[in-house]
Amino acid sequence: MIEIRNVTTGAIVAENASLAESFGAKFRGWMLRGRPASGEALVIQPCSSIHMMFMRFAIDAAFFDRELRVTRVHRHVRPWVGLAFGGRGSHGVIELADGAALSLKPGDQLAFGDATA
Repeated sequence: MIEIRNVTTGAIVAENASLAESFGAKFRGWMLRGRPASGEALVIQPCSSIHMMFMRFAIDAAFFDRELRVTRVHRHVRPWVGLAFGGRGSHGVIELADGAALSLKPGDQLAFGDATA
């Protein structure tokens, strides 16, 4: 598991983030599953946009560049019809529970670390 911290504010974004590493995991994301638990997140990279087809719940999506700086934050991305784009320079996305990205804004610096350390 990965811990994601907002270095700019010191806030913990997610305590239990997973990295989607295979093509299948990246394509599937959180489709066809239940709502994420508090503190849970999914990191997909490379990724510059997401869709919400086959999703049963809204999420927040925070896109970041190669230096882990937030490029764009989308809150309450709606199931089935939602789309979100990371903007210029985006390299990855953090999918979070709806409302979990309230402390993030473009320009914030992120840090990924080992949650078990």
